[in-house]
Amino acid sequence: MVDALHCATEVQRAMAKRNSGVVPDERIDFRIGINLGDIVVEDGDIFGDGVNVAARLEGLAEPGGICVSARVQEDAAGRLDLAFEDMGEQALRNIARPVRAYRVAMERCVEVAKEPASLPLPDKPSIAVLPFQNMTGDAEQEYFVDGMVEEITTAIARLPWLFVIARNSSFFYKGKAIDVKQVARELGVRYVLEGSVRKAGQRVRITGQLIDATTGNHIWADRFDGALDDIFDLQDRVASSVVGAIEPRLRLSEIERAARKPTASLDAYDFYLRAPAQVYRYTEESLGEAVALLRQALAIDLSYAPAEVLLGWCRALQRAQGGEPYRVMT
Repeated sequence: MVDALHCATEVQRAMAKRNSGVVPDERIDFRIGINLGDIVVEDGDIFGDGVNVAARLEGLAEPGGICVSARVQEDAAGRLDLAFEDMGEQALRNIARPVRAYRVAMERCVEVAKEPASLPLPDKPSIAVLPFQNMTGDAEQEYFVDGMVEEITTAIARLPWLFVIARNSSFFYKGKAIDVKQVARELGVRYVLEGSVRKAGQRVRITGQLIDATTGNHIWADRFDGALDDIFDLQDRVASSVVGAIEPRLRLSEIERAARKPTASLDAYDFYLRAPAQVYRYTEESLGEAVALLRQALAIDLSYAPAEVLLGWCRALQRAQGGEPYRVMT
């Protein structure tokens, strides 16, 4: 029995490790129940209360956890480096007498399983459309709210420069309190679109907001009003409006992010840092030296936006001074 419990803990630890890099809706979680008792073997199968109790204990275990009977806990206590939490007497279905159950402390394994490693961001801008909140007060309107999100997701997915998370992955978070930054880490996206739907009579109001999950900043927010006379037409119009509104904001955000992106090369950074001192001397020679330094930085990292911007400024100053020392007017 001690060997069985040791095996169970190793299985759960291995599954927690396996789940650590997997999105929530693709994980596999086991519940394990262990009991010690008499069994009946017949035609290659086993029966009896010993088996039935173990099956009921499995149902008491949490995902990724282990639940054992008192007899197992007594045998394993002091022989395995495990802690047990007394769950008290449990009335188990189809079992005549109550059974004292113990939960095996597997917190570290469970924490690993619940906090997967961040997925890497794809090469192009990425977005997840989360389930919208149904604030109509009518549970029967869930189909309309979910359909709206599906239409928006499909419309956004038509943008070839944008990576969109599949609906099934995003809908794992339906009905849950979410942390946008955590969701973005788990799904491997930079942007998150969330919203809500309200209804008054035959009028509906849909709100949406686009968030840069890496910073928590709101990039765009808007609301759309319409009538429920033609639900599908309203869904199409809102989806088109949302995409038309957020596409330019996403492009602008990506441009601004690229402009702020630092270089990974210390040599390029060194050349860039030496350039401003030359620029602010405002002489033909110093500007020429600054241009040379910035060109060396860009030769190392062609995508180093700050160096490119400063180089453009230097060239403008050189043109403005016409070969003569640049003088600041006072």
